[in-house]
Amino acid sequence: MKKLSICFLILFSALRSQHYQVDFPPEEFKARWEGVFEQIGDEAVAVVQGFPLSNGFIMPRQTNAFYYLSGIETPHAYILLDGRNKKVTLYMPPRNERLERSEGRILNADDEKLIKKLVGVDAVYSTDLMRQDFPPDLDRGTVIYTMFTPAEGQGQSRYELEVANASIAADPWDSRISREGRLVQLLRTRNRRNEVKDLTPIIDRLRSVKSLNEIALIRRASQLAGLGMIEAIKSTEPGAWEYQLDGVTRYVYLINGARLEAYRSITASGTKNISNGHYYRNDSQLKSGDMVLMDYAPDFRYYVSDIGRMWPVNGTYEPWQRELLQIILEYRNVVLEIIRPGISTEQVLEEARQRMKPIMKRYKFSKKIYKKAAEKMVQTGGGVLSHPVGLAVHDDGSYRHELLIAGHVFSVDPQMWVPEENLYLRYEDTIVVTVDGNENFTDFLPSELDELEKLVRAKGILQSFPKDSMKWNY
Repeated sequence: MKKLSICFLILFSALRSQHYQVDFPPEEFKARWEGVFEQIGDEAVAVVQGFPLSNGFIMPRQTNAFYYLSGIETPHAYILLDGRNKKVTLYMPPRNERLERSEGRILNADDEKLIKKLVGVDAVYSTDLMRQDFPPDLDRGTVIYTMFTPAEGQGQSRYELEVANASIAADPWDSRISREGRLVQLLRTRNRRNEVKDLTPIIDRLRSVKSLNEIALIRRASQLAGLGMIEAIKSTEPGAWEYQLDGVTRYVYLINGARLEAYRSITASGTKNISNGHYYRNDSQLKSGDMVLMDYAPDFRYYVSDIGRMWPVNGTYEPWQRELLQIILEYRNVVLEIIRPGISTEQVLEEARQRMKPIMKRYKFSKKIYKKAAEKMVQTGGGVLSHPVGLAVHDDGSYRHELLIAGHVFSVDPQMWVPEENLYLRYEDTIVVTVDGNENFTDFLPSELDELEKLVRAKGILQSFPKDSMKWNY
């Protein structure tokens, strides 16, 4: 046992020194490759492109699909999965001594033996070989699969990337195609005898069910999201600024090993800011009588979470705030009790409708428009069964069109709109379907209104370390 422990420590140290991930063993990547091989068949190959060299002094982060298949974080790398012989090859860039002098050692084509051991691939070649025929040794009938969709990086999800790409394409003085589009174009023009197909649905399907290792990382990202939000709630007071709550939360992420954000912070105070679903400016001052909506989570070793809470700036909910948030909380709790493997999302919603009937019947609404908004939430779901969560906050893959199974991870996000008063309210948690129900990763984060009020009244980081009072000219 002692010998094994020493070997593990040596390997762990080697992995860290080479900046290679320690969360997934080669066997897990091999299982993912097998999933690809099963779908592309025996007469096809799959090519996935990694991220390019960062074009500024920003933290490099591999694209999600490439990381999912290799764990490699070296820029300008490619992975080839050959369905004909079931072999997997990594193409790595040659060693860049100038870059290493500036930024440190990274895995490259010279590290063939080490990479084969770390990742489990069959071969490692230099990307210089890709200047010749690529993919190599193609017959006329061999199909080439690659990702047609935008590659997700830090803080990015597919839909937002597609919107951005469409905006670029519509710009008459730009109109350039995406990097992924260029790869598809080159594969077609350089392999005119071969059909090029989209690998996206296959990767999405694999990513839709998380492994135990993936779930552990999402759980940790969720824990940090909750801990950070608790500190933001405790730091809330009239006169503070939205960005200060953002900063408190980010501090918790950083000191616990999450160096990147899953997405930019939504820290909105007041009805107007909250009504913008993806508000990001975070530059308003908190006012007594208003609420804060925070929706924020970290990127922890490539995996993320998605959570949200609303709380009163002065520590006490106004009656109408409590009235509306409490019915959302009731609905959210009912849905969490229902989610389990073997049922469809529509079954979840219908069962929730039935369970909410007696609750709605006895609930006292102060206004007809509030009752109408609550009824609409219960009838439609109000977005309660939201998007998948994983490598991206709006993760790829789907769970809505099939029966729920263990390993589905998604956001539970009941929302209510009262358009007559421009009100928008919500709760959000990330959960995983388990073999006998579900696990709410942020169950420890207060959701009951009395508990949230108590947190606001507690002393937070912002009060312990107030902002600098030095005068400056502006």
